[in-house]
Amino acid sequence: MTDIAAIEAAAIRLAGHVRRTPLLSSPFLDEIAGRRVLVKAECLQHTGSFKFRGAWSALSALAPEVRARGVLAYSSGNHAQGVAHAAALHGTTSVIIMPKDAPALKIANTRALGGEVVLYDRASESREEIGQRIAAERGLTLVRPYDEPMVIAGQGTCGLEIAEQAAEAGVVQADVLVCCGGGGLTSGIALALEARAPGLRVRPCEPEGFDDTARSLAAGRPQRNARMEGSICDAIVTPEPGKITFPILQRLAGPGLVVSDEQALRAMALAWQRLKIVLEPGGAVALAAALFCTDQVQGDAVICTASGGNVDRPVFERALALLEG
Repeated sequence: MTDIAAIEAAAIRLAGHVRRTPLLSSPFLDEIAGRRVLVKAECLQHTGSFKFRGAWSALSALAPEVRARGVLAYSSGNHAQGVAHAAALHGTTSVIIMPKDAPALKIANTRALGGEVVLYDRASESREEIGQRIAAERGLTLVRPYDEPMVIAGQGTCGLEIAEQAAEAGVVQADVLVCCGGGGLTSGIALALEARAPGLRVRPCEPEGFDDTARSLAAGRPQRNARMEGSICDAIVTPEPGKITFPILQRLAGPGLVVSDEQALRAMALAWQRLKIVLEPGGAVALAAALFCTDQVQGDAVICTASGGNVDRPVFERALALLEG
């Protein structure tokens, strides 16, 4: 079970190992959105995304003898890098199962951080089945990307920081837009805000055609995506909401928001131009929602996560080209 006590315990374990990322703003973005926009720059976290929080939380919670046998993870790239780096820093090994169509940068970074990469076809193979088989064969501990209590607790530390930073900025009532795949970051932040900043409400943000969380919240029960390929936002494409995360979001989250791939690319370009940060498409959907779904957000301020910045050069160039349009 993940609750505020688990999140606070994770924060103690993470102290000195993760960065307290800044809450950024720009008057240019405020003008586009028609309200104050505060951006939680998790793209500046170790390994380029918030995933290092959950990875460190999960590995640091393992018994030393269990951790020494090694860990396994499945991921399109950001969880992969977080687990590989956390494992190396803990002096243990990691096997990472990644889709073969993951961005080349993420695959290369995972290997460089010490992970043994196993590639699979996400359209025809199940990463969960592959992971469970290898974990059993090698005696590895599986660190799930979102449906894992200690991972959710680690992601929740981002919510603790948002609560503190929002208070420092004088924001006590606002929607907090979160880039959402399986819901680990979204549910972790929601739990932290429930306890530390109840005036801040989480809103999951997803790409068009892969909005399983938004549809699940609207239907009141889990909904699956019809496909697993076709979005530029690879980092947050998952089959369906997590079994652990969805009940948390049902209780605490507001309606989901959905953006197009082009809106995500445009948000990437504006983040670079106005905030001087690099985002990947999946890490930009919350900012895209803040800027381009303004009629679906209420209040004088909005907070959004910039959850990852691991992007291949051609995709980033495609985003920057929109500034010339």
